[in-house]
This record gives sequence, C-alpha cells and structure tokens, in this order.
Amino acid sequence: MLVDREAQERENRQQRLLKAAKFKLAAHANDIDYLHPRGLKQAIIASLLSCDWINKAQNLLITGPCGSGKTYLACALGETACLKGYRVKYYRISRLMLELSQAKATGYYSKALQALAKLDCLIIDDWGLEPLTAAQRNDLMEIMDDRYEHSATIIMSQLPTDQWYQSIGDNTLADAILDRLMHNAHRIKLKGESMRKKLSELTDREHLE
Repeated sequence: MLVDREAQERENRQQRLLKAAKFKLAAHANDIDYLHPRGLKQAIIASLLSCDWINKAQNLLITGPCGSGKTYLACALGETACLKGYRVKYYRISRLMLELSQAKATGYYSKALQALAKLDCLIIDDWGLEPLTAAQRNDLMEIMDDRYEHSATIIMSQLPTDQWYQSIGDNTLADAILDRLMHNAHRIKLKGESMRKKLSELTDREHLE
C-alpha cells in the first residue's frame, strides 16, 4: 500500500508539473525524429535527456530555420524534465513580456519575477523575432540575472546566435544578457528543409491516394 501510494503521489506531481508547464506542443522524447536531415545528433539529445545540465544550471540554445523542429525538441526536453520532477514553463517571448507588463500594471511585478526565478527550467520561444522595447530589455535582464548559475534556460530562435546581440538593440544590456546566457550554454544548430513542409507533402499525397 505504501508503494502504491508513493507511486500515485509521484504520478500526481508529474501531472501537476506538466499542466503548469503549458507546453505549446505535446512532445515526447521517444518521438523525436532523427531521420530528417537537420543536423540533430541522437547522442547529444540523449545526454540532454538525462537533465544533468539542469542540475548544473546550464542553458540550451536551439537555433534553426522555421519548421526545423526547435519547439518540438524543447517541449520534449521539458516534458522529460517534468517527469523527473523539475519545474518547467514554456513561453513565447512576446507572451512573457506581456505577462510582465501586466504584472507591473497590477503591482505583481516582483512576484512574477520571483515565480520565474523559481523555475528549474524556463523555455523561451521565438527569441529575436520582434524588436524589444527598453522596458522589455530591462525585464530580460532581470530574468537572466536571477537565473544565472541558479537555474536552466532554453532559448529557441530562427536567428543564429551571432545575430542575437544586434536583435536585443542596446549594446550594454545585450552584453549583460548574452553573457549570462551563453557562457555556460549547450548549443544545437538545426538546419535543412521545414519538417512542416515535409509533413504537408506527405498529407497531400495521402489525400491523392
């Protein structure tokens, strides 16, 4: 009975963590596609799935063209982390900035930053797609400073990392933000044709049969 109760409590905690993570995609580690030619190495992903990098408060930077599977990969890693008991949350960067802006307006900004700092792994998607305002740059600085050497962050972007400096838009803050992100980061550079396009072509063929 004790074993059954422990197993049930563990499953309940996993479900709570998965729900709180708000992943964009229902992604699973076992379903990661290594056959599509996009430069994804199975050995590297296997190492990341151990979540040792989260224990070490390291970061993961995933870059690649639209449709290359960045979001799926990050969500699959995030799901695995939740199943291992880590607190994870997914955001598109625009939604994260909006949430912080609303927190400022309602007087909950400090609590919002504290909640982000407590996450074992913060996932930020669509980095660099839109220009940042001065307030948003300051918000990012607060987030990265709180998380630096304390917790892990995953960043996904269509831009290569050497263009991130320019995309932030302020030299001083760009230096500070990227220094905290990059110096202890693992990097995955995806390439190749969009997997969405490939799936669409397969679906079209199936419809013709």
